[in-house]
Amino acid sequence: MGFLDFKSASLPGKHFNMYSTQKTPEEARTSALRSVLRELNATSSDIEASACISSDGFSLAAVLGNNVDPDRFGAMCASLLALAQRAAQEVQRGNLKLVLVEGEQGVMLLVQAGPNTILAVAAKPSKNLGMIFMDAKKFSKKLLETLESHPLKT
Repeated sequence: MGFLDFKSASLPGKHFNMYSTQKTPEEARTSALRSVLRELNATSSDIEASACISSDGFSLAAVLGNNVDPDRFGAMCASLLALAQRAAQEVQRGNLKLVLVEGEQGVMLLVQAGPNTILAVAAKPSKNLGMIFMDAKKFSKKLLETLESHPLKT
């Protein structure tokens, strides 16, 4: 008599594994978004972190440092972008495309990635800021495409 393995079992044409977990639609979307963010971070050694954030401040996916709370960071970025949008409207600059925050340790870009999504990018001080702008705009479109291809039922 054979040993019965409760961790996995097979029937003709089927295999069951109690450890295999199928991703929920939200987990699949988060994984796909995180892949896009990892790809963005790999485009330049100057890019240190990135996050995809909903316009109401929820972190959808992030590739950030260990000491950064993605939810808190997301809320602050969404607030900053909303205020910048209002300021741009106040002085008739049209729809806001991006916000640049420059600090002593580097820069942060907030790029609108569709009507309800923000891409945040943190980069080292760089002489090639134009390339980081271009990458951020390009990857904001990829994030939007990823979100559209992974819709969540509401």
